[in-house]
Amino acid sequence: MAITATTVAFGQSQKSNSIKYPDTKKGETIDTYFDAKVSDPYRWLEDDKSEETAAWVKAQNKVTYAYLDQIPFRDELKKRMEKLWNYEKIGAPFVRGKSTYYSKNNGLQNQSVIYKKGENGKDEVFLDPNTFSKDGTTSLGGLDFTKDGTIAAYSISEGGSDWRKVIIIDAQTRKVLEDTIVDVKFSGISWKGKEGFYYSSYDKPKGSELSAKTDQHKLYFHKLGTAQKDDKVVFGLDQKRRYVGGYVTDDMKYLIITAANSTYGNELYIKDLTKENSPIVTIVDNFNSANGVLENEGTKLFIVTDLKAPNKRIVTVDVSNPKPENWKNFIAETENVLSPSTGGGYFFAHYMKDAVSSVKQYDYTGKLVREIKLPAVGTAGGFGGEKEDKVVYYSFTNYTTPGTIYSFDVKSGKSEIYQQPKVDFKSADYESKQVFYTSKDGTKVPMIITYKKGLKLDGKNPTILYGYGGFSASLTPSFSIANAVWMENGGVYAVPNLRGGGEYGKKWHDAGTKMQKQNVFDDFIAAAEYLIAQKYTSSDFLAIRGGSNGGLLVGATMTQRPELMKVALPAVGVMDMLRYHTFTAGAGWAYDYGTSQDSKEMFEYIKGYSPVHNVKKGVHYPATMVTTGDHDDRVVPAHSFKFAAELQEKQTGDNPVLIRIDVKAGHGAGKSVAATIQENVDIQAFTLYNMGFKALPKK
Repeated sequence: MAITATTVAFGQSQKSNSIKYPDTKKGETIDTYFDAKVSDPYRWLEDDKSEETAAWVKAQNKVTYAYLDQIPFRDELKKRMEKLWNYEKIGAPFVRGKSTYYSKNNGLQNQSVIYKKGENGKDEVFLDPNTFSKDGTTSLGGLDFTKDGTIAAYSISEGGSDWRKVIIIDAQTRKVLEDTIVDVKFSGISWKGKEGFYYSSYDKPKGSELSAKTDQHKLYFHKLGTAQKDDKVVFGLDQKRRYVGGYVTDDMKYLIITAANSTYGNELYIKDLTKENSPIVTIVDNFNSANGVLENEGTKLFIVTDLKAPNKRIVTVDVSNPKPENWKNFIAETENVLSPSTGGGYFFAHYMKDAVSSVKQYDYTGKLVREIKLPAVGTAGGFGGEKEDKVVYYSFTNYTTPGTIYSFDVKSGKSEIYQQPKVDFKSADYESKQVFYTSKDGTKVPMIITYKKGLKLDGKNPTILYGYGGFSASLTPSFSIANAVWMENGGVYAVPNLRGGGEYGKKWHDAGTKMQKQNVFDDFIAAAEYLIAQKYTSSDFLAIRGGSNGGLLVGATMTQRPELMKVALPAVGVMDMLRYHTFTAGAGWAYDYGTSQDSKEMFEYIKGYSPVHNVKKGVHYPATMVTTGDHDDRVVPAHSFKFAAELQEKQTGDNPVLIRIDVKAGHGAGKSVAATIQENVDIQAFTLYNMGFKALPKK
């Protein structure tokens, strides 16, 4: 491979602060898609095991942190962020066996600690993830108990990786019972009595475990007291599927299996665990709908599905003949999207109306018991628990209200505050406003804008426009310390509910997929134009931000409309759309994206918005800070590396283009509090500095 060196040096508005970017060599790799040849000069950055890539990461971070270090108010911002973050956070309690457990973080602990409340009411540390590693980069992935609560299995993630290890302990003594289960990925843990548990994983790939393709998921059963190498494959050996999950019903009678090839649509199976060598019975035999068994009452199954119900419904069917033609409505589809849970002997139907929560309680006959009065307009979560619980718990939050936990008496319907955080933030001084703006094709899109009361609409307010728009994910109102600090400093925080999300069900999701993906970018652009037209902000004070699929959103938007914003903040983004499906589990995202191999038409459409392939010479791109983690095995960091290299080579003008690469960090889950705070500080400092602020704005 012939190599050429590219040196790029740009200045900011003050030439004395000029940035000399690291040399990034260019190769001559060319791929042919149908009859088109596409150059991929930075292909070498895909090799996460090479010393060259490691050296490039180190050199880029050196430049980035040198730039961030000279921002005059960065330390002040960090002190305020830490002060605001430093409050006790307690999770909802849950009972396993004779003990009650809950999570707690004293304030600035890197990881939350699991506490156990014994029969005598005394609290003691059950699991402290802060002891898993010295630097806080090993986190707790999941914790599952046997039905009687005597044995627990917990998973850990090292450096943010999706690959997990599972450790089995005696819940009383916390003594490790056997060898650690390794190489587990995209998996829950579901116990079958005390005999053992089900988990899912892929064969460990050859080459890099952080980037190599993984596309045959299998469901295993681990029998306690036996070696992992003897674990039996329950599903996925003959039927090759990318995503397989298995869970046991609460009465331990049935194993439910879900199988999928993409992030939408799944087959559904059931196995009778009360009969030895019982067959796996098919309930749904295709990927055209999303389905899951929510509950069972004896042989009666309660299934949540979007089959013939884009906004979802709950149906019932007997195990003896569970095919869809025998399904009967239990809770019918409504005009709002359903997300149900069970607890305390009731069903809780959680609905989204314009991205805001409402919750209804039903009994097991399908009779409406009550509509639950929520504390305010916002997002409620939880309402789950054991069937025999007399009290269940739920959380409530919105953009100005820190997450508060409520206890809910299932008989009386009375809610009481269980845990309200003491945050040094005056919620009453802030407001959220929901607006509906018009996108390019006339579609009405909702957006919630949050800011300090009395905001002057003069076009000069620093504004972060945050979006996602994909995979049927819904952005509902929630409180964030980082956003609170941003708003304290006069910032506006705006979140549109773009197509591709799940806020309005399957139709809304589908309207932002494959050959309609441009709708998502158009919705985001229209949101920015609305904020500017209404004088919340202007192009000189607008930053766009998003992560993962939202990183793609930012990358596509800034390459299509670079003049629209001052700052771009793409995080862990899917930036090389021609090759995303060749890494890890990326092929499973094809329902949303399609792939460059599908057809010539699809290839041309994808290439038309792929951020890596749409950076052009001679363009003034906004000040950009790309963020990623070197252990991200969900969206491999090569996406961000290649995008940053293209921008640094082709940027025209004075706006900086930096890449901030967290070391020993992944896609985001389990990131330490210290690392999370520093990342948010750096993002806000970079944003305000490039909007022209030399000090924090007056409060």
